[in-house]
Amino acid sequence: MKLIFATHNANKFSEVKAMLPEGYELISLTDLAYHDDIEETANTIEGNAQIKAETIAAHFGMPCFADDTGLEVDALNGAPGVRSARYAGEGKSDAANREKLLDQLKGKESRKAHFKTVICYINGKEQESFTGICTGEILERECGKGGFGYDALFVPTAHEKSFAEMSSELKNKISHRALAFQKFIKSLA
Repeated sequence: MKLIFATHNANKFSEVKAMLPEGYELISLTDLAYHDDIEETANTIEGNAQIKAETIAAHFGMPCFADDTGLEVDALNGAPGVRSARYAGEGKSDAANREKLLDQLKGKESRKAHFKTVICYINGKEQESFTGICTGEILERECGKGGFGYDALFVPTAHEKSFAEMSSELKNKISHRALAFQKFIKSLA
């Protein structure tokens, strides 16, 4: 079965492709040469996933899914949240986002946070959403060279290494995206 993953993000695409069971062919927006901007105008992670999935499903008429992810930090009242990718501005710089987050957390006692991923799947007229949440804490400095986004700052609960220090196999079992994707895959069976 062919599935469109409504993303140009090569890191996300690789993570999801590694979790996909046999019998599915995953296609990215890059594979389809789709380069129109999809404005993520919703005020929620769920809303942005839905906007992306609906746009691509309408354009290609194939089963597709989109995800949106946010890092929600308790001491920052849930920020960066839905603005995680553009926390430091519209340039979408992971390094600038991490730097701003560390700056915003200076002097804060609590460093509790969680990643939240929502996958919106559309197949014809059917639409479903799947949520994955991974709790943890924000480090005081970056640790690790792997991963992307905020991975070098986030240590999941019951672990001692940041996502950026973990093997991709372990991350793909416990991450927010993995948890949402596992629910999504079960629904396809």
